[in-house]
Amino acid sequence: MAAPATTITLPVEGMTCASCVARLEGALGRAPGVVRASVNLASESATLEVTTSAAAVPIDTAALIGAVDRAGFHVPTQTLALAISGMTCASCVSRVERALLAVPGVLRASVNLASERAQIEFPRGAIDARTLIDAVSRAGYGASELVAGLPPDAPTAALSREARHLLWAIALSLPLALPMLLMALGRDAML
Repeated sequence: MAAPATTITLPVEGMTCASCVARLEGALGRAPGVVRASVNLASESATLEVTTSAAAVPIDTAALIGAVDRAGFHVPTQTLALAISGMTCASCVSRVERALLAVPGVLRASVNLASERAQIEFPRGAIDARTLIDAVSRAGYGASELVAGLPPDAPTAALSREARHLLWAIALSLPLALPMLLMALGRDAML
């Protein structure tokens, strides 16, 4: 029985012709764990069928990117930040990092307990935020995508909290300020 395989798509920059495609297919076809490599010049991508069984070589996206680099091409990467909730110790950090690194295509995952943040690097467009959030959820923790260092609802929530705080302050200060205002107006009226 053949080992189960998964498909990984890598973006590739620097290809200009059919010869580039053939050279890259050959380089990726020789990479450990690759069953089949198909390169598309028009979409600038390489689709790889990679073995996933425990007996086979584990998926090593960094090795696949190294094969692309050695062939003379480049795989652009991107970084995504997630807010992680529910972590209490270094063991939690380790579990979240392992869960993220187990997602096919993840190159690096760094989790910070103090800031409750995770930074994940992967080939551009190869993984979506939902896949990473689901991996963290399966590990038993909460996650949400960060945009510019803040959770998506943070600006609205912060404004809402500030508005409630200001309204509460006005409601408390008005009864205290009203007698002083009347005394000041009464004094000006006497002059």
